This record gives sequence, structure tokens and C-alpha cells, in this order.
Amino acid sequence: MKLDAYERKVLDAYEKGKLRSVATKSELEKFKAAARATAIKDRRVNIRMSSIDLSDIQVKALQEGIPYQTLIASVLHKYVTGRLSEPSQRITSRPTRTTRKRAG
Repeated sequence: MKLDAYERKVLDAYEKGKLRSVATKSELEKFKAAARATAIKDRRVNIRMSSIDLSDIQVKALQEGIPYQTLIASVLHKYVTGRLSEPSQRITSRPTRTTRKRAG
């Protein structure tokens, strides 16, 4: 594998122990939960969903830095274990991309 100058610099800093995590405790917990949910998968499920919903899920997953399948599995896991809660109210009154597409 060929590395560019930036990648070599990052790898060198990592190998010398110069890199420090910038993740908060809550972020680390979220990553650990996603890893646990990913590690214990032993069944495959196929579902149908709208293209709009899938696109929105993929955007959310990208923002979270995780694969979209992992995000879906994590949300489902939280739902069936009773740990998924809905926000009491929307923070913004601006419609989401999905709402705009469905309304139009």
C-alpha cells in the first residue's frame, strides 16, 4: 500500500505514540455500543424501505462515522431493549430533507 506524505506523517505520529483521542466519554460509549452490536451479528435480515429513508439513514451514519447497516442494527437493538427514546420536541422548526421530499 502506497501512502502519501500526509498519511506517512499520521502513521509516524501514531507509531511514536504522539496521537491522543479527542473523543468524549459519551462518544466512546456510543462507539463501544456500536461495536458490541456489530460483533454479535449472527443472522441476516432483508427489509424494504423507501429510497428517501435509506438515503437519510446513510447521511446520519456518515455523520456518526459508522456504516449505515450498523446504524440500522443499533437503532433496532435499542428499540427492542427499550433504550430508544424519542426527543420531547424538535429543536428546529425547519423541515428535514425527508419531510420536504414527501410533502412536495
